[in-house]
Amino acid sequence: MTIAGWTLIAAFLFATVLLAPVAGNAMTRVMGGARGAIGRFFGPFEAGLYRLAGIDAAREQSWWGYAVAMLVFKLLCFLTVYALLRFQVHLPLNPVGMGTITPDLAYNTAISFMTNTNWQSYAGETTMSYLSQMLALTVQNFTSAAAGIAIAFAVFRGFSRESAKTIGNFWVDLTRITLYVLVPGSVILALFLVWQGVPQTFSNSIAVTTLEGARQTIAVGPVASQEAIKMLGTNGGGFFNTNSAHPFENPTPLTNLVEMLAIFVIGAGLTSAFGRMVNDRRQGWAVFSAMAVLFVVGVAVTYWSEAHANPAFAALGVDPGLGNMEGKETRFGIVASSLFATVTTDASCGAVNAMHESFLPLGGMVPLVNMMLGEVIFGGVGSGMYGFLLFAIVAVFIAGLMVGRTPEYLGKKIEAREIKMTMLGILVPPMLVLTLTAIAIVVSSGTSAMSASGPHGFTEVLYEYTSAAANNGSAFSGLTANSFWNVTLGIAMMIGRFFVIIPSLALAGSLAGKKTVAPSAGTFPTHGGLFIGLVIGVILIVGGLTFLPALALGPIVEHLAMGAGKLY
Repeated sequence: MTIAGWTLIAAFLFATVLLAPVAGNAMTRVMGGARGAIGRFFGPFEAGLYRLAGIDAAREQSWWGYAVAMLVFKLLCFLTVYALLRFQVHLPLNPVGMGTITPDLAYNTAISFMTNTNWQSYAGETTMSYLSQMLALTVQNFTSAAAGIAIAFAVFRGFSRESAKTIGNFWVDLTRITLYVLVPGSVILALFLVWQGVPQTFSNSIAVTTLEGARQTIAVGPVASQEAIKMLGTNGGGFFNTNSAHPFENPTPLTNLVEMLAIFVIGAGLTSAFGRMVNDRRQGWAVFSAMAVLFVVGVAVTYWSEAHANPAFAALGVDPGLGNMEGKETRFGIVASSLFATVTTDASCGAVNAMHESFLPLGGMVPLVNMMLGEVIFGGVGSGMYGFLLFAIVAVFIAGLMVGRTPEYLGKKIEAREIKMTMLGILVPPMLVLTLTAIAIVVSSGTSAMSASGPHGFTEVLYEYTSAAANNGSAFSGLTANSFWNVTLGIAMMIGRFFVIIPSLALAGSLAGKKTVAPSAGTFPTHGGLFIGLVIGVILIVGGLTFLPALALGPIVEHLAMGAGKLY
């Protein structure tokens, strides 16, 4: 651990603090109907889309109508991607001649990109044609991210409106976020990446002669365009199999820093947007502060862990002063790899610049815990905010019980219906993860895909299902994908996404219909340090109690064994 390392972490956090209100203001204006200068270009196109689809932009939807529209859209996305992948061999922009995708892999990939998980059971450069990478996958990177942000604003409206029956129009929200936030941001980021050396071409793979005289084929393609929305939309699906560890996706320390900021900028900006929507910016900063505390703790533990050498390697004569460099790129080193691993699992991104399976047990446990907590530390675009608000409601409910008052949050009374929806959204994902993990470690089709045994093998399985249910998409990379894993991970991705979204929308509809209660002397303030501490405690206790037995069987046991000189 060095001063330079801590300086990088501090600089990253400072940049996030500066970017959050800028992004929040921009998104709030866009969702309020303001288009700015870019509206002169996209405005007529937006209006044309509404006319073509028969959408009345002025007509809003109830929470139920909003949810149905979202589900119909997602079904169409799934069917489209599945068909494109199955018929890939017959479609254009396939210069290398990529073959047909198998049914189970096409099913898994279609669900993965439709749910913003971007789990990859394939190597992109050897499996997907350019058309599949762009039309099937990159398009879903935009639409799945836009849907998440739209749902977050629908939830914000639930808090900001009074005696209302509607929470917005899904089609309008989806269109505005795509046209005025994600497309401009991705164009700027893609141009930056091209400047830094990321390929953007339709050319065929390049055959070269190495220094040793061997022939090597180097895959290229439309990488920068997919990389930009992959980061900005917290998607994580890489053009190449090694994702952001590949020099064509992440060539320099500068691109590494900018890509990490891109992962956080919208999630952090939504905290500011929340404060603006409820007309109390202190509320947004309180949410940001709670997330920032959890982020700093996580990155500190990861950096501390990875700065130590693996004791088994040290016994073989490897210089312990280098730290744990296994699975890391030398152009990034310990601190940038540790920071990236924390950022990508705080958000539901899943992009990686180092192999998480090679982290030491405690270093690998932090990304796992980040996902187990629901990725509410800035989180994915939209999902982080509405996931955090579920925990905030539990926090004010507990505070109300302690003083004998009906709990309130932002002037809205939290009653039985709200608590039921909240607990449904919080408890279903961990129940799903633990159930699927238990099944996978006892059936032959699950265990046959594991590359490790003992606690590390258990952690591989636990990590995969946690990543899928949290819609993250990162992996320990120790499992060989097969039909069992493709099918069960697809189930985890669907339930993990929609069994949080639908309760959140139901919560928004319920809150929008309530009257706002004026604060009184007994009202629990939700913009100060006490609330920040309480909600952090709720997040840690709920997540910790739910997953602690599983963590004890995996990374904790592995850490203790490694200290005793054993290596799994």
